[in-house]
Amino acid sequence: MAENSNPTEALAVTTTKETTKTNKRIVENTKSDKGAQVRKYAGLLSIFTFVLSVLIIALAIWLLYMRDYDCEKLLRLPRLQMGIGIGLIFVSLISNIVVFLRSRFPVPGFFIVMVPLIVMFTMGLALVGANKMESRRLVATPMWFREKIRNHDDWENIKSCIFSSGTCDDLVSRSLNLKAFDFSIKKLSSIESGCCKPPSKCQMEYVNATFWIKVDGAVDESQLQYSDCATWRNDPSSLCYNCGSCRRGFVRIMESKWRNLGVLLILMGLLLVIAHILLFVMVMWER
Repeated sequence: MAENSNPTEALAVTTTKETTKTNKRIVENTKSDKGAQVRKYAGLLSIFTFVLSVLIIALAIWLLYMRDYDCEKLLRLPRLQMGIGIGLIFVSLISNIVVFLRSRFPVPGFFIVMVPLIVMFTMGLALVGANKMESRRLVATPMWFREKIRNHDDWENIKSCIFSSGTCDDLVSRSLNLKAFDFSIKKLSSIESGCCKPPSKCQMEYVNATFWIKVDGAVDESQLQYSDCATWRNDPSSLCYNCGSCRRGFVRIMESKWRNLGVLLILMGLLLVIAHILLFVMVMWER
């Protein structure tokens, strides 16, 4: 009986070993397939990150060569614009270097790239006015612009600059042949609308772009909401430069430019942060 059981036991042992080897091969193949998939997705993410870096460089070049708005130099904004442009080039280079060396230095590279990306994202939030406390201190944020126009000396300089730029004279030359209705539907910039003509609520009669006749009893100029109506002068050197509408018009133009830049910084920073986090996870998974 013992002799008859030996061949059976040997066969069972052999079968078990073969099954174990087969299972190991299946597990190894499965791991290999998963590793290939991870490498594939990591490659796609690397390409995506590179494309984002190229877009950041394009944004930086745009900032470095974009024409400054009138009177921005008084607020030293061109320097900030240039600084952000150079900073974006630096972020792009750091991002590409980290992607290229992700397999060798995954952890240090991850933390190195996160610092400028978080700064970039935070700067974008400040420029769009998402953090009111910070926007009082940071240049080119909405609250910073409002603080500037409230300051008498700053506004006197800005007002003189707007006058010297000839914005209102240019508006007059472009609308000499326009009737009242045609001028009312003409698209004006915020500064032209706020500084070169009285507010529409004043209900003045149109003569030309910078000359208007007050209608007796149309509005009560003693009320705060009509204070700009009392401030308006037909003198080309005065017009509505001292009006609240002129201050708001200047701020609106500045905010529009820098808010758009802030939105771009937020989008680029957020996408790059997500891409680098996913790349880091995949690299650690491969290991």
